[in-house]
Amino acid sequence: MTQTSAVDADPACPDGPTAAAGPSPVRDRPLVARRASFDAVAPAAWDALAGRTPWATPFARWAFHRAWWDGYGENAHDETVLVVDPAAEARGGDGLVGIVPLMHRHGVEPTDEVLQTSLRREPGGSPTPLVPTDKVVFFGASYHADYATVLTDPADLPAVAEAVLDLLAVAAGPHEAHPEPWDVVDLRRLRVGDPALDALRSAFERRAADAGWTVRVEQEDVCPVVTLPAGVDIDGYLATLGKKERHEIRRKVRRAEAAGAIDLVPSPDPLADLDAFIELHQKRWGDDGLFPPTEGGAMSRRFFRRLFELLAGDPILDLRFLEVDGRRIAAGVGFDDGSSVYYYNAGVDPAARDLSPGVVMVERYVRDALARGKGRLDFLRGDEPYKYEWGAVDEPIRRLLVARI
Repeated sequence: MTQTSAVDADPACPDGPTAAAGPSPVRDRPLVARRASFDAVAPAAWDALAGRTPWATPFARWAFHRAWWDGYGENAHDETVLVVDPAAEARGGDGLVGIVPLMHRHGVEPTDEVLQTSLRREPGGSPTPLVPTDKVVFFGASYHADYATVLTDPADLPAVAEAVLDLLAVAAGPHEAHPEPWDVVDLRRLRVGDPALDALRSAFERRAADAGWTVRVEQEDVCPVVTLPAGVDIDGYLATLGKKERHEIRRKVRRAEAAGAIDLVPSPDPLADLDAFIELHQKRWGDDGLFPPTEGGAMSRRFFRRLFELLAGDPILDLRFLEVDGRRIAAGVGFDDGSSVYYYNAGVDPAARDLSPGVVMVERYVRDALARGKGRLDFLRGDEPYKYEWGAVDEPIRRLLVARI
């Protein structure tokens, strides 16, 4: 689960060697990368490419990025990159082969320090912040998307990465608001195993010496993930956990069950229930959460409202309320892509703490996921201790950092 405050700090930038550059990929056809506005991409075209990208997650969907720009667009500048096949364009098609959702921003916007936001500092990290006035290129929606990738067919990925580097290697912009060249490319949220990381790193490294760049890959964070075995119920799953964890979960669930019937109820209308979720989130997190009475909190509210509007009726959006004897004591917002459940954010009523709503809600999530044959419960970024009580195993998230010397 992501717990991102409205204003956070940059994670660490540790030094480290990079792998040696490999041979240039063989292109089966020349591709061209072009800067475009996010608004210029049709939702169907965006999601079609996401559907052909094996490493795409719900965070890659057009709706997530649209909602992010609507909620937080004041804090970033659009650098969406479209990669096209000119030969296909010449034959009358759109030629779209890849989309790389990018944006740029400065650590502190020169014209508005009040609205500045930055990426959170990971617990235990030794922060090495970027220069506040640097022009930094990020993946789009990096502040609130737990995963990012390049949208393209795997066979086209090497050529797409090279085309993107052709564009980024140009000395100046051109971005009409900020035509100066970028200082840093900081591509975060790349999952271990995602070939997009290797393709982009190799493309940067091949040009690093001539262009005067430093290139390194770092571990940014971890996503604890529970692998759910097929063919077992909740008791069978709990039997795979340690004795202490199993005992504590069962004890807390029994105590809640003694207070009344327990249900994890899917919202029939997430948009109508959004305010109820926000209320429970605020009760738990207050000013440390997403929705404080600040400009940053207002942005978060816009983001969630737009996300719920755009995904209305789509089963990928999952809002649930934990009820005990008909009383809502917790709520969870997540995504369901058919095989995995993503536990994105939650809120609980502190007045019900004696019922252990957090533990009971996750138990009901696990129970339901097993019953529906899901293979993974992804707790997303952050190494909060409660995730490991459920047998979660860390899946590292990488960061590709390129800076001009």
